[in-house]
Amino acid sequence: MTPSSSSPGATLRLQFHRGFTFADAEALVPYFARLGISHLYASPIATARPGSQHGYDVIDPTRVNPELGGEPGLRALSAALAAKGMDLIVDIVPNHMAADTANAWWADVLRHGRASRFARWFDIDWEADDKVLLPILGRPLDEVLAAGELTRDGDAFVYFSHRLPAVDGGLERQHWRLAWWRSAGDRINWRRFFDINELVCLRMEEPAAFEAVHALPLRLHAEGIVDGLRVDHVDGLTDPAAYCRTLRARLRPGAYLVVEKILLAGESLPAEWGCDGTTGYDFMDEVSALQHDPAGERVLAEAWSLLSGRPADFAAEEEPARREVLARSFGAQLDACAAAFSGGELARPLLRRVLGELLAHFPVYRTYGRDGVLSAADRAVLDRAAAGARRTCLATDRWAIDPLLARFSERDRQSAVARFQQLSAPIAAKAVEDTGFYRYGRLLSRNDVGFDPATFALDADAFHRRMQRRRTDWPRALLATATHDHKRGEDVRARLAVLSGMATEWAALQRNWVEASRPLTRDGAPSSGDVAMLLQTIVGAWPFDLDAGDRAGRHAFAERLVAWQQKALREAKLASDWAAIDEGYEAAAHDFTLALVAEAALPDLLQRIASLVRRIAPAGALNGLAQCLLRMTVPGVPDLYQGTELWDLSLVDPDNRRPVDWQRRIAGPPAEPLPALAAHWRDGAIKQGLVARVLALRRRLSPLFEDGDYRPVPLEGPLADAMIAFVRRRPESWALVVAPRLALRLPLLADELRLVPDGWRDIVALLDDVPHGVTDAFDAAPIDIGGGRVPLAAICPTLPLALVWADTTMRARVPLYP
Repeated sequence: MTPSSSSPGATLRLQFHRGFTFADAEALVPYFARLGISHLYASPIATARPGSQHGYDVIDPTRVNPELGGEPGLRALSAALAAKGMDLIVDIVPNHMAADTANAWWADVLRHGRASRFARWFDIDWEADDKVLLPILGRPLDEVLAAGELTRDGDAFVYFSHRLPAVDGGLERQHWRLAWWRSAGDRINWRRFFDINELVCLRMEEPAAFEAVHALPLRLHAEGIVDGLRVDHVDGLTDPAAYCRTLRARLRPGAYLVVEKILLAGESLPAEWGCDGTTGYDFMDEVSALQHDPAGERVLAEAWSLLSGRPADFAAEEEPARREVLARSFGAQLDACAAAFSGGELARPLLRRVLGELLAHFPVYRTYGRDGVLSAADRAVLDRAAAGARRTCLATDRWAIDPLLARFSERDRQSAVARFQQLSAPIAAKAVEDTGFYRYGRLLSRNDVGFDPATFALDADAFHRRMQRRRTDWPRALLATATHDHKRGEDVRARLAVLSGMATEWAALQRNWVEASRPLTRDGAPSSGDVAMLLQTIVGAWPFDLDAGDRAGRHAFAERLVAWQQKALREAKLASDWAAIDEGYEAAAHDFTLALVAEAALPDLLQRIASLVRRIAPAGALNGLAQCLLRMTVPGVPDLYQGTELWDLSLVDPDNRRPVDWQRRIAGPPAEPLPALAAHWRDGAIKQGLVARVLALRRRLSPLFEDGDYRPVPLEGPLADAMIAFVRRRPESWALVVAPRLALRLPLLADELRLVPDGWRDIVALLDDVPHGVTDAFDAAPIDIGGGRVPLAAICPTLPLALVWADTTMRARVPLYP
């Protein structure tokens, strides 16, 4: 095959595991081709722990996972893709591996300690302890020994399922040290992936480690089996910039390379990294913010605070969450960081306190300075963190902040800087995404991976500016609206966004429903805040085809809800916790949810909830179609997460990784025009049809969507603020996109996606230089719009979204679809 060096037209992410293999994907390739996908985008393919559902717990990065079909299966899939003119992108995991003795590198370190040839491949602090701490015990070591739970078997010690490589002699002679799992945060001497004891981090700055980890993907790339790479958790690496440049140099010119990177607080991906952009969490945030009504922000925040007793502003949740996460999970890393910065008057205890204050106020995941050089962006980040630290630190510690910051620019302190950078990233992830977002219930559609909690809404002008920057800076970056990591499916967020446009009414409904549900609580559990979050989740994720009278359907939905609820309670770390489960509280919450939804114990309340869902579902569906259309037409590469070409009402993993009903999907895409599909919009065929039609146009006009101009189109009229429009333009081609952004304001027919007659009420688009021969991409009909003040009714008379296009190289109108 001849690999492509151009941008992918559209990617489709697949989650591989032993229940969905390369052979399963191969059978679906003809469908993916019909849908318009140019590249499959695979979850990690290296050998992971047996039974892994995600592939990030790698035990052998040099071999394709046999559970997925091994290298023969991968090659067969690649050949099937090539036969349809498609390619393959794979997710690689350079930051960590499974801390498992099935991992031969890790096992060798446990057997030989610092003498192992792999000892420097892992991020182990050998200076702090010359033995590897293994926090695998279920109780303190003396209790384990007294109970006889640790035994010797030949060249290994055995502790339940753990078989630990051993040298001659007793425990004191080994190169590892056993510990109770609860002590890991304070004692561990190796860097974990976040706070997960089962994942050990790697050091990609070690050339031998880099070569070993990348041997497989680079070989597959050189042989044309793999066209591009997606780098997982790039912020975990010591020097992401150097890593990306090194990796880029080993790929063919033009190869596709994107990184998983969370951008916060106006942060930009550094251009000097040499990659094609991020995996798209930033776009997911932007398009979601576009669909939120700014007028609802303060109303919803105050309502949440009154109902839950928690802060109205997320910042007041984030700072204590950062302190808690640091104290409970990263004490050992903080100690090591303080030790690395210490010297002179800056003693370790002082530095421990001051570093903790900096981390409590850090506005982004991390900085990237190396060799004593800090970029202007890095300095600005450190200055912001320092300003916060000065406000909250002990008055007697304040003097130490400036001398500490000065050490970030000292060349002999670079190991200390690296430790700090690799500590700030997991603190941000765990405190914001995995703690704060589960404590803060203003509106859950704005709580997701990569979302900026300081931004509730974006107006059309702000969105346009961001898309214009995308075209200039990152035209090949991925654009995602659903991922394997999302907390709520794209259409759950789209429906919940509708509530921002009816904030006062929703606040009253939520308050009344919480009060009405009190008979289902037990000794005050679950709390009003937890009930409010559950109610939002019910409203957002209620299936389109679920009737309130369908007992079996309610039970199935309730089982998904209780799984989400358990994770939400434990991640919030308020009423319960992964490390300190409150079984009584969780049981009360579980029973509450089953009683409310599965058993309809309060039938009037359940009917009121279902009635609201029916009322807002059309506007939510339009939001879903709009974000889908925008993802495929703004600058960048649209990414489709498995199965989301139909409605995506999933919740956090594992719900968003449930088996996909591919048989239902391969019956499509439907041939009917989009306005006809709107008649039965609840089945999702309209979304699948939209995907197929837009991707067909992207194939036909690929230069336009790869590098065409992005020009905002002004709208005028009473509903102008509820819509967004722009033009993509090249000399030979042109496309106009119109989409709703505040769908609740639109005059829709009851339970319909279609507008009432004369619904646009004199809304006009201000268009210039409209080419001849314009075609409606949704029904392939010619359209005559001319230029100047064009009535929106002439562009999208039935559905409140449109994609019309023209191509001067075509001598006649050529149908693009089916």
